[in-house]
Amino acid sequence: MNRLPCVAAACAVVGLGLSGCAAAVSVEPAADAHNPECAAVMLRMPDEIDGHDSRTTTSQGTDAWGDPSVAVLRCGVEPPGPSTDRCVSVNGVDWVSTEETGTSWRFVSYGREPAVEVLVASDKIAGATVLAEISPSVSTIEQTRSCVAAEDLDEDGLPVETPGAEQPADEETAAP
Repeated sequence: MNRLPCVAAACAVVGLGLSGCAAAVSVEPAADAHNPECAAVMLRMPDEIDGHDSRTTTSQGTDAWGDPSVAVLRCGVEPPGPSTDRCVSVNGVDWVSTEETGTSWRFVSYGREPAVEVLVASDKIAGATVLAEISPSVSTIEQTRSCVAAEDLDEDGLPVETPGAEQPADEETAAP
């Protein structure tokens, strides 16, 4: 009996199996990655961003896109407090942005708990593109605060009410 067809078939099956097994992206989970809000966010993450496919990651509450990765996301990071760092609003989600290196930016959702962090290789993809794609998923976490400009703060650093503007109620100071 000629074993060549059997060996060829076995090699083809093994080859197909290996071709679908790209290495998982190693991502350290955030402290609050187990939060149920993170599970809801992760289920809504896009399968691709600007032609970069989502990849398997090694930990809960994380995602990555591209090979090599152009964006890496972690849900459940420590929410940022008030900051003088740049804040941008994309599709209803506020993001505090900081430049990590000359080619990498870090964005952390502001006013939502748990917070979501995404690191973007800005030499490979625009941060605005990534934020536009992931913000609808992140918006499922309730917004409790929003970014304000420095000129919109009083001398104590509290937001000044703008006439005619709707201000979010603070749970501690809201009238019963």
